[in-house]
Amino acid sequence: MPFIPHTADDVAQMLASIGVRSIDDLFDEVPAELGFDGLPQLAPGASELELTRLMEERASGDGRWLNFIGAGAYEHHIPAAVWQLAGRGEFYTAYTPYQAEASQGTLQLLYEWQSMMASLTALDVSNASLYDGATALAEALLMAVRALPQAARRVLVPRNLHPFYRATLKTVLHQQAIDVVEIAFDRATGRIDPAALESQGAGGFAALAINQPNFFGVLEDASAVTDWAHGQGALVVGVCNPLAMAVIAPPGEWAEDGADVACGDAQPFGIPLSGGGPYLGYLTCRSALVRQMPGRIVGRTVDLDGRSGFALTLQAREQHIRRSKATSNICTNQGLMVTAATIHLALIGRQGLERVAMQCHSRSRELGALLAQVPGVAPLFDAPVFHETVLRLPLPVPQVLGRMRGEGILGGLDLAPFYPELGHAMLVCTTETRTADDLQRYARALQAALES
Repeated sequence: MPFIPHTADDVAQMLASIGVRSIDDLFDEVPAELGFDGLPQLAPGASELELTRLMEERASGDGRWLNFIGAGAYEHHIPAAVWQLAGRGEFYTAYTPYQAEASQGTLQLLYEWQSMMASLTALDVSNASLYDGATALAEALLMAVRALPQAARRVLVPRNLHPFYRATLKTVLHQQAIDVVEIAFDRATGRIDPAALESQGAGGFAALAINQPNFFGVLEDASAVTDWAHGQGALVVGVCNPLAMAVIAPPGEWAEDGADVACGDAQPFGIPLSGGGPYLGYLTCRSALVRQMPGRIVGRTVDLDGRSGFALTLQAREQHIRRSKATSNICTNQGLMVTAATIHLALIGRQGLERVAMQCHSRSRELGALLAQVPGVAPLFDAPVFHETVLRLPLPVPQVLGRMRGEGILGGLDLAPFYPELGHAMLVCTTETRTADDLQRYARALQAALES
């Protein structure tokens, strides 16, 4: 908070009133070795002016970077109105809307969120958000296993899924005795390898996750893979960048029957990068699976006088009556983030969302054309992409990225720690926030880094 009004005497009176000697006594359960003796960088009794100056200097030391990193966290324009509204007290400090009569505003916002996401994914039902995209995928796969108890406790996950998502799945699903089987990708296209799918299908599985676009930015042949999985008697979980669904087929329209569940991270909708979070998970599904859906669902109804109102209709969470039988033990629904995302979507609308997606795609194509002129640089995969692409470089990626950082540019993500078999490969992202001059600057910096 920017201003703390309490004097030392005020603090002493409050401590005496609750019967403790010092503020430290309020935290006596924290081990002593985790404490610290103060901030030596600050002089005792630093003034507001001195403290503000110090913090500004620290912030300026981080620099202002031209960012071309994506990999699941994207730098999009956020209209000023989004957080001006989300920061209002009735939203910013609101708690779980257990009492419908006191929470109509929050419940209506969550209902609007559900309506938007169900429409965007072309599925029947949405919940009122989850922790993040990775845990949303874990929940979606748990839904599939519960819905098909006769199926083998195996789920198929493509290796071109975000590495952090795959790590989260192993952590969560291992505790449920569910086997996570990774499916190889085709080295030429970056897509799921059909031969790898066929080799795993014979043993039986409950669900297949399809990333659209995948971690490499490549667009999968989602309809063909969905048909194959349904032919094996399994459910299909679409893991989608929600922005991309404004311009490509949503999961509910894949193949003849569509995906059964869709999930992902809604960070592109009004949520800043913020050093890695908090972000926001979305989850939608067909109505037949609604009883397996974790979290909460807000419904619209009428009261005794015929007036429209909103209430929690399904909330099978552990702090309610189900406890150990709950569908999930992840409590949070990221209410503040879903507030910002809903306001963002309401402000830009369907056409605005489509324009942003097309601008991202256009910028990516422009950058690709510029980089094709840089000796030694080429796309790694021969397949359509959205928003992101993988480049093959003639030098080790960390070396190149280090030189570009010297020019104030975050040039991309080194894929070697996650996919060493790809060699000198770098994931690059462009969004609508990058201008033509930014792209030219990137191309010059990359060429200079390779030549130096």
